[in-house]
Amino acid sequence: MSPTPAICTTALRKVYPAPKSRRASYPSAFPLSGGAGTPAAIPGAAGPNGDIVALEGLDLEIRAGELFGLLGPNGAGKTTTISILTTRGEPTAGRAVVAGADVVREAAAVRQRIGVVPQRPNPDRSLTARENLIFHAAYFGIPHAVAAARADHLLEAFGLGGRGGARVNELSGGQQQRLMIARALMHDPEVLFLDEPTVGLDPQTRLALWDVLRGLHARGHTIVLTTHYMEEADRLCERIAILDRGRLLALDTPAGLKARAPGGTLVEITLDGDAGEGASRAAAVPGVLKVEAQRQLLRAYAERPGEAIAGLVRGCEQAGRSVLNIHLAPPSLETLFISLTGRTLE
Repeated sequence: MSPTPAICTTALRKVYPAPKSRRASYPSAFPLSGGAGTPAAIPGAAGPNGDIVALEGLDLEIRAGELFGLLGPNGAGKTTTISILTTRGEPTAGRAVVAGADVVREAAAVRQRIGVVPQRPNPDRSLTARENLIFHAAYFGIPHAVAAARADHLLEAFGLGGRGGARVNELSGGQQQRLMIARALMHDPEVLFLDEPTVGLDPQTRLALWDVLRGLHARGHTIVLTTHYMEEADRLCERIAILDRGRLLALDTPAGLKARAPGGTLVEITLDGDAGEGASRAAAVPGVLKVEAQRQLLRAYAERPGEAIAGLVRGCEQAGRSVLNIHLAPPSLETLFISLTGRTLE
């Protein structure tokens, strides 16, 4: 008998209503766009009234103790998924169970069993680092003496032992993010959610935070991480779900996903106009396995890209186009994502 999963979603769907002022302005066949952080900013599929389908039939099963990644560009549905799983939002349809509790019917129980690290640190800036942890613990009914001891332990564990008395504004960005992880662990949750935890951090701080997450995973914590950084998902996660426009495109280990990437190196050529005619000529270049055209982009997969580039450029020039840029990418999560969606992750 297989163990009970830490998280299970079934046919999870989320639809945001389009702003009334835009329903008459855009046909339902086209997604809407709006300011960052609004439902209309989500480039999902459009519903019959111009509503935005942010999630469409998401089925996930995340094992206890797993470090699981949700990978996708902005608007893919990652944050919407986290919002539902952490009870900050309700699904339009479908079901989600986290740590044995239904996110709609047993929301209070879910909140007792999870820790959440937001994309941007949101501590109480009027308190010290240590006070933030103790204050957070009070929400969960943890006695002050227990919370104080736990706060000291976590501050030490995350390299903040000498900063417990510092005000939040005296901490660096990386220190504040580590404080947020410590805060999320104060009530010893079964599942830890991190929404884009390394956005805005410098490379050195990002690597240090990776070490923190690896340490938590080694101690048996179930961790769900959203990211749009390929390398982050590849190096940290046991399994990765690739989302785009509200749909699950692929789910496997990093190695399994990379094995599904198209054969050969991706040669991406940016032209000064439509790449359609150049693509037909590129397909005839020896060694080219596959060719795709998308507006000004010509994408070709080649076993020996160094030998194929000259023929690809010549074909584009014969089609009356000038080459503006050439980018090479070996088989990877990036090339898999491009082959699934026709666009880059960034």
